[in-house]
Amino acid sequence: MPQYLISTYIPEDFDPSLVTEETVEAIHALNRELVAAGVRKFACGLSPKAVTMRAQPNGELVVTDGPYQEAKEYVGGLSILETENMDELMAWVRKGAKVFPGVVEVREIFFNPAPAED
Repeated sequence: MPQYLISTYIPEDFDPSLVTEETVEAIHALNRELVAAGVRKFACGLSPKAVTMRAQPNGELVVTDGPYQEAKEYVGGLSILETENMDELMAWVRKGAKVFPGVVEVREIFFNPAPAED
């Protein structure tokens, strides 16, 4: 079955102290539902802090603080879902987009080589 990366984006001025208990419980409830349905493979939140490494032509690594790309938003969390098809996936993503206070991005995960079928 296809797997998808669901990335959630939060504005750089996001204040987590403003997230209500109701929103937190709605997110937890959705995660419980995803697990019960057997579609959630992984989920987590991410810190806005990052360390970036870039290989240089001479073989050295340049290490910098902060996300690789400067943006007004950052990845606040991610999930990996496995569904029969895109329609099923989008039904789950729509539920999440209603409770999550940010932007949601969906990408199919490609495996090379593809995982063996059971």
